[in-house]
Amino acid sequence: MQTFMLALRATLVTLILTGLVYPLAVTAGAQLVFPHRANGSIVVDEKGQEVGSELIGQGFADPAYFHSRPSASGYDAANSAGTNLGPTSKKLRDGQPDDPTTKDVDESFVGMKALVAAYRTENRLAPGTEVPADAVTRSESGIDPDITPENAALQAKRVATARGVAVERVLSIVAHNSDGRDLGVLGEDHVNVLELNLALDRTFGRTFGRAAHIAGDGGTLAK
Repeated sequence: MQTFMLALRATLVTLILTGLVYPLAVTAGAQLVFPHRANGSIVVDEKGQEVGSELIGQGFADPAYFHSRPSASGYDAANSAGTNLGPTSKKLRDGQPDDPTTKDVDESFVGMKALVAAYRTENRLAPGTEVPADAVTRSESGIDPDITPENAALQAKRVATARGVAVERVLSIVAHNSDGRDLGVLGEDHVNVLELNLALDRTFGRTFGRAAHIAGDGGTLAK
């Protein structure tokens, strides 16, 4: 009985310390030191409405907005995933059609060749224009919120045309919203797509219809 009571007290003390005290202390500290990050890095529009998280990518279809990189999960934050295909994969390069014999499963996959062609067509680029890798490859998470400034620059003409403004003004917004490498050495230069599109709305106003967000659980920009 003495050993049992000793073990019971140790269990209760451990439960209180690790199950209550520690989580509450960490939560309180995070709310005090960096509340924005602790609450999900939520992004709000000009009206103060929550439209997503700066950490979770969204899909955009409207030509008046910058488009995110392709997603293997449909921008679903609850089911984030990559393709798990290596750089030498024929499927990754050429894609795969749907198998008509399996009606309940869609095995279709858009390859990089088709994505490159679609990107050039969508942005009215010359056939031989080099396309940034992030424009035609899925991220490992499927919800990468950023694209490279090079990717954004190639989309700028389409965005400017759709909004009826000079492309130089759009490029200026891209430059203003671009961030360098973390600590100067980690990662690559990048621009957050959601923040960039919100900056477009603040500068030029919302586009008619505004069918921007097409999938995912990271909030919605479409109203």
